[in-house]
Amino acid sequence: MDVSIRTADIITILVYLLGLLGVGIYFSKRNKTTEDYFLGSRSFSGWVLGLSMLGTIVSSATFLALPAAAYILDWRQLTISLAVPFITVLAVLIFIPFFRRGKLISAFEYLGDRYGKVPRIYGTVSFIILQLIRMAQILFLVSLVIQFLTGAPISLVIIGTGIFIGIYTIMGGFEAVIWTDVLQSIILIVGGILCCIWVVVDLPGGLGQIFEVGSANNKFSLGEMNFDLGKRTFYTVAILGVINWLGIYAGDQNMVQRYASAKSTREAKKATIVYSAIAVPMWIMFFFIGTALFVYYEEFPNTVINSLEADQILPYFILSEIPPVITGIVISAVIAAGMSTMDSGINSISTVTVIDLMKPWLNKGKSDSFYLKSAHIIACMVTIIVISGAIVFSIMEKESMNDISLMVASIFGGCLMALFIMGFFTKRIDGFSATVALGVAVSLNIYLGLGVLEVLPDSITIPIHSYWVGAMVNGTFMIVAYGISSFRKNTYNDLSGLTVWTMKKN
Repeated sequence: MDVSIRTADIITILVYLLGLLGVGIYFSKRNKTTEDYFLGSRSFSGWVLGLSMLGTIVSSATFLALPAAAYILDWRQLTISLAVPFITVLAVLIFIPFFRRGKLISAFEYLGDRYGKVPRIYGTVSFIILQLIRMAQILFLVSLVIQFLTGAPISLVIIGTGIFIGIYTIMGGFEAVIWTDVLQSIILIVGGILCCIWVVVDLPGGLGQIFEVGSANNKFSLGEMNFDLGKRTFYTVAILGVINWLGIYAGDQNMVQRYASAKSTREAKKATIVYSAIAVPMWIMFFFIGTALFVYYEEFPNTVINSLEADQILPYFILSEIPPVITGIVISAVIAAGMSTMDSGINSISTVTVIDLMKPWLNKGKSDSFYLKSAHIIACMVTIIVISGAIVFSIMEKESMNDISLMVASIFGGCLMALFIMGFFTKRIDGFSATVALGVAVSLNIYLGLGVLEVLPDSITIPIHSYWVGAMVNGTFMIVAYGISSFRKNTYNDLSGLTVWTMKKN
């Protein structure tokens, strides 16, 4: 494969990286309290937070995986994201007012107020473990891109990239995360647009050729229009999308931290609307890039493409077809997508560790300066763990990496969505009912996860597709928790501001 990164591209990328480092250094002087470090003093406007949400949710895996999915198949994975506008309405009307009450910092403080100690600890620990696994994967994937471009050893790329992200995140705190995410989101959007333009301009038939050839090959399909829970049909993926985005908007710390950091509830709502308004068109753009690349290499056959994995086709096109400097911008966009997810993860883990574990139990009653120093130390430790995890992933087979991720997500991520939703929408479920149901749901999670990974004998395995593990576990929690609470005498603890039925009317 005769492609290599050029000097002008390297300079462009270095300018971008130095800009990120400068942001971290600038904001490091403004972190005097944990409120500054975790929330940027709750001073952000809606458009800033909306772009930051975009950078947090969109990773390098998304930037590469969505075009790859469209290239080899069609647009059916887009169906997951079509639920976003509908869930945004719920976030604006219900979720944001919940998390803005009482100046919460962590999503899991709500679980503690609503249910008590055990669900709060479960939510916190689950989030930390899931974030560590996700960040390790993303660091590995973005490092693969950098290795592809530079030829450097993967372990050195992982270490260098991880340390760089850790430095500006640890130094600058949440303000650095927000403003670097804004920069990274802009780079991401510009990079995607440039890719689209270049493919369209290079094709003799332009935009019309893409739609004509793409349609002829069924590349714009959103999946089969029938209801089959065992296949990725339109309706199956749509249901999974609703469950996925409910979990993100209703209880993901990365989102909740941004709700809390807005200077007003109005600005928090505006941020969510801005994010949703940009995100869906941007995902469509990523899928369009994949379809456009399919048409491009149909028009200009290239034997090198046959030797590449699907998620390497876009980087190959960038290096081989796009001019210098513009290539550097697009490569920066790929890197930016990974960095914005990483920096948010590092900061959010340090936040929930201090707020949900140290302050209430592990190191109760310490000074704010102690917790601020602890947040820096935790962020350092998280960076080291993520780098180590990415190196482990780099020496594993890809299938094994995916299996581990699936198993961890199955065990630790199963019923977080149900915990929040049932907390919001019911008064009957109390801490005892939620804790017992949590035990049942987690046990089911482990059992189903082992079955999906084919660890258990077929005779004791429920034949369920991995797509439905989360849905089944969340449903089980809801049924068991409500069932137990129905047989208990309802003491009606003070639920003021904790459910939709007990919210104060403004």
